Amino acid sequence: MNLSQPSTKTEIVAIRTTGGRELDVAMIIERRVEERLKRGEDPGVKSILVIPGVKNFVFIETTKPSTIPTLISGVKYVKGGKYSKIPLNEVYELIKPKAVTEEISAGEEVEIVKGPFRGMKAVVVSVDKSKGTVTLNILEAAFSIPITVPI
Repeated sequence: MNLSQPSTKTEIVAIRTTGGRELDVAMIIERRVEERLKRGEDPGVKSILVIPGVKNFVFIETTKPSTIPTLISGVKYVKGGKYSKIPLNEVYELIKPKAVTEEISAGEEVEIVKGPFRGMKAVVVSVDKSKGTVTLNILEAAFSIPITVPI
């Protein structure tokens, strides 16, 4: 490797924040990155991630982790001013969408949103993950009718 060329390997850095203030921290960091770019500096930030469902953390993809302390210093909602490097595969697990079949389980009350039973409440009897279907008992019916609907 030629020493005059900077490394372009990106790393993911996790910054601990106050709960509910992740977006505020991301916006402040974005503004600081833009200011540095206008001055001709390259902070090495490629992206800033705020992942829904992941509280207290903002993730930054960077080629220069050494610039992170200057970007987060003095930000009110950053806890401790520390950051840690995260393997890329762990970030993939956080941003990978979950299948609906993983979220539904037997005994839960659901509302049907499509088809002839739209708007009716039902209880999940069973979930067939291989077929992508659920068996439901409609609560509003006079007698128990098990129906199988796709997810």
